[in-house]
Amino acid sequence: MEIKTLAELQEPDARTLRFTPHGLGIGVQMTPEGAAQFQQECVAGLELAAAVADGTRQSFEHLRAVFAHGIMCYEIFTLVGDHALLVIEQALRDRFLEWHHGTLILIDLVGAEHSFSVTDYEDVIKLIRKHAKWKLRLSPGRGIAFNGMLNGLYGWARGVGLLRGHRNRGQEKALTALRNFVAHANGYHLHGPVEAVRTLSDVAEIINQLWGVATPGGRLYPAPLRREVIATVWDDDGKAQDTGLARDLNHEADVPGWTCVVLRAYFRPEELRADPGLREYDSWYEATRFPADLLWGPGPVSEAARWVAEHDPQPDECDYLDRVFVVQEDNGRLFLPMRPSVAAALPAEMQAGTWRAMRCDHADAAWNHARNLVTGRGCSDADDICVACLVENLRTGALADVLGSIGPAAADLPPSISTPWANPRSKEISEL
Repeated sequence: MEIKTLAELQEPDARTLRFTPHGLGIGVQMTPEGAAQFQQECVAGLELAAAVADGTRQSFEHLRAVFAHGIMCYEIFTLVGDHALLVIEQALRDRFLEWHHGTLILIDLVGAEHSFSVTDYEDVIKLIRKHAKWKLRLSPGRGIAFNGMLNGLYGWARGVGLLRGHRNRGQEKALTALRNFVAHANGYHLHGPVEAVRTLSDVAEIINQLWGVATPGGRLYPAPLRREVIATVWDDDGKAQDTGLARDLNHEADVPGWTCVVLRAYFRPEELRADPGLREYDSWYEATRFPADLLWGPGPVSEAARWVAEHDPQPDECDYLDRVFVVQEDNGRLFLPMRPSVAAALPAEMQAGTWRAMRCDHADAAWNHARNLVTGRGCSDADDICVACLVENLRTGALADVLGSIGPAAADLPPSISTPWANPRSKEISEL
């Protein structure tokens, strides 16, 4: 090991200086002062909720504090990213102890319940090892196998409803695998500030979600999404489409051959962001990335403008994780996913065939799962959660039976409207 002077230890690492707000610098680098400011800003917004346990909070804050020193030692970013993966287990342990308030209830092999007092997680581990074949009670009459390890803690957090999102089941498995790689490394690896910030951000989201706080704009556990009231118009020839805020509709903008609908959907023009599925909008079938509700239409722009002025519809917020979709298979055709409330309002002649209810985050995941089931391409409905795509199987059968098991709210059937670019509502199974 080379012994450096204090002045040498304080010299900035040239590798860190290459990371700029605009990406990796090729032939350019930041000043040491600018890099120090920038790297600290990258983690400054990663705040934990007030309710988070002190032990977890202190461990996370240590990582944020050490991260800034990567300006002088590039290897620190790897150490921070690796250790952040270990903090996930600490957070799960702390939340587990808080949740059970010092009392653990285990269910023995004949179904009898036994209460045990625990003061720290070492007590939990000893208890679980002593009664390895018993189950941990989640609620009256409901228990799960629990080994006390990281995967068991994730299963517990899912079981009590602290973690959400079906796509996140895969992310949680990946983070567990990365944690195991760090804990039992068999090779050298080096990460930069980008990877370290991403890991810290994910860990902050997981910790906050465990204590019931979603992350605005989060990647894993986002807070409810703001939906604006928008108007989308298109020409009947399918050559042009335009979308904007409904309040900006022009009362005099009627053009023959153009159709307008008013929706409540994800649309953020100030950020140049919008639901990528708006172009393929369908009022009966789920074609958008996030929930989109038909408020008015179809009709001319002038009538839409009058309706908006009279009713003054407002933006809202919606949680798009863990939604329920139903998919119809009938007469050799597979239909696009639909909301249960819409399916319940369909005319009787359109309710034939086999219906599959499933829970996932996005309609395309429901469609892919249903397609793979009918074509035998890897997905399974034998278990509650398909191990291939992490979609939850709820019920399969006639629509009345499916709806009876998931209990959709009654709703009126919206007008059947779709844009000229909408996907076909069904496809021949033989062509999938």
